[in-house]
Amino acid sequence: MEPGVFELLRFILPIAALIVAMGVGGSVFSTWLRIRNGYPLENSWGKAIHPQRNEEQAQRITLLSQENAQLRAELGSVKDRLQNVERIVTDGSLRLSHEIDALRGPAN
Repeated sequence: MEPGVFELLRFILPIAALIVAMGVGGSVFSTWLRIRNGYPLENSWGKAIHPQRNEEQAQRITLLSQENAQLRAELGSVKDRLQNVERIVTDGSLRLSHEIDALRGPAN
């Protein structure tokens, strides 16, 4: 090869590497923006990449939703009981004894 060819390659290769690096960096940045803003990702043919939903996953989601509703209901009842216990603990003993006597009924 001639010396002129080497000089040309020394000039062209860094520019080509810079163009390739900018393309890869742009692709990474574009993907990051899509993820950050909630857009669906696409493969190189434009087909959306997303988790497949099958019947088993749908059934699992339904069961977890039901369990979540049950746990929320149970948590509500636990909160009510805790309020009653807090009220009993913080009330004065005299008031508590009057309420207990009132529940027992009239004295004979």
